[in-house]
Order: sequence, then C-alpha cells, then structure tokens
Amino acid sequence: MEIAEALGDVEIVSMDSMQIYRGMDIGTAKPDAAQRTRITHHLLDVADPDEAWSVVCFRDAARSAVSDIEARGHRALLVGGTGLYVQAVIDDLQFPGEDLELRARLEAETAEPGGLGRAYARLADLDPLATSRIDEHNRRRIVRALEVTLSTGRPFSSYGPGVSRFGPSVFPVRLAGIWLPRQFLARRIDERVRVMREAGLVDEVRELLAAPGGLGHTAAQAIGYADIAVALEAGDVPTDSVFDTIARRTRSFARRQRMWFRRDPRVTWWGTSDNPQALAPALLAAWKE
Repeated sequence: MEIAEALGDVEIVSMDSMQIYRGMDIGTAKPDAAQRTRITHHLLDVADPDEAWSVVCFRDAARSAVSDIEARGHRALLVGGTGLYVQAVIDDLQFPGEDLELRARLEAETAEPGGLGRAYARLADLDPLATSRIDEHNRRRIVRALEVTLSTGRPFSSYGPGVSRFGPSVFPVRLAGIWLPRQFLARRIDERVRVMREAGLVDEVRELLAAPGGLGHTAAQAIGYADIAVALEAGDVPTDSVFDTIARRTRSFARRQRMWFRRDPRVTWWGTSDNPQALAPALLAAWKE
C-alpha cells in the first residue's frame, strides 16, 4: 500500500489463490474496504466459495487485469505468495487437461476416513517429486496430481517445464522478494492467527459452511478454513489446539513459499531483521530505475 500510494499510478493485482473468494475475508487477510478505496485492487471477490477456480482461470483473469491497467496508462503491482499462480501469470506455462470423472472419484475417495493419507501415499509411489512439493493436507492438489498422473500415464511433475525454467516473461516484469528471519516471521504468523481468531474467523467459517453451496473443494483447502471446518462439522468449538495447528501449517506454508521463490534467479531479494516497511525506499528506488 505504501509503495502504491507513493508511485500514484499503480493498481494492485492480488496473486493470492484464496482472496478471489467472496466471504473469505478474515482468514485470507484480504484488504478491507478502506484500503480498496485508497488503491484500486484486482482479483478480490471474483468467485463464490463453492466455485472451482483453476490456475488457468486465475492466469487468464490476472493477465486481463494487467492489460486493462496498462490500457489506462497505469502500472500493475502484482502482490502475493501463491507461487504457481504467480508463475502461471508471468510465464508461458502449459497445463495438462482434465478428467472430471476421475477427479470426482478421487475426491470421493479422499473424503473417506484415512482416504487423503492413502491418496498421498499412492502419489508418493507414482510421482515422488510431485509429492515432495505438495502439502499432505492439500486435498485439491493431491487429487489433481493423481488425476493427471493416472489419466495421462505421465507423472504430474513432468508437466509444465516452465516451472523449473526461468526465461523471458510474457510481459515485462521485475520480481522483488522480501526476506525476513524465520523466527521473526514465525512470531508474525502467530500474531496474525491470534488477530484472525479475535476478529471472528470461526464465525466467518460457520457462515460459509451454512451458505448455499458451502465451501467448494478448492476454497475448503485454505489454511484455517479447513481446520476450523473440520471442528465445526464434528460439532466441536475450535480450541487453542486448532489455532496452534493453523499457525503450524502457516509456518510450513511459508517455508514452501521460500523454497519456491528462491528457485527463481529473476527475483531480487530485500532483507530486513524486523520491519518490512523499512525497505520501502529501496524498493521504490528500484521500481523507478
């Protein structure tokens, strides 16, 4: 927000795979109405939680947003940490087709008690590389990886060579990463989870589950929402242990984010010990070069 306001001709495009969903506000740390009034944002609240938005849908919408921004003589500031989505937008990645019947069967199997663990083990046998890149709790990605592997006879990890190849992007872009010490980042995560809990995350999840359509397979994978939904559907009130799990899973996700983006030599890293906003002057200077 500080950088966008300093530049004046910038609109923000969210690169978060879960902020696209309406009603998922607290648990995704979605910019509030006041922030959106200050700076125009894109790819927020564009789908209902029961809709399945693929990475291809996201890529097309994000590229369209960038084109619209540039047509108005403004510049796009892409912000967020869903690694595959970022790369799909800026690089020419190729994605395999879909087998919806097989996917439905796999989704039903993983919904059974112990089914997700069995699916993850099956994927580990078929495609160890893909398994190493996927959270064992991420049902959507596990199902998708198995769907592609079983329907094509090719490992899921063999698709999209651009994921491991970094060349010219499909439109001019400069990549900046903010590096924080792990202990400091862990404290920020713990604090954010506490704030989300106090802001009413449990009630937000409860309302989403009660709405027509509820949470679709994609939205239901969001960290925090998935954990609280399990407790609520079991008739329990989410306890401290549930929020400890949310914080732990978020820390694990942060580690995977670092691993993903560190592969890309195009990213210029900016480090700080405890105050990311202190990097704003250097980032502004780099932007204006």
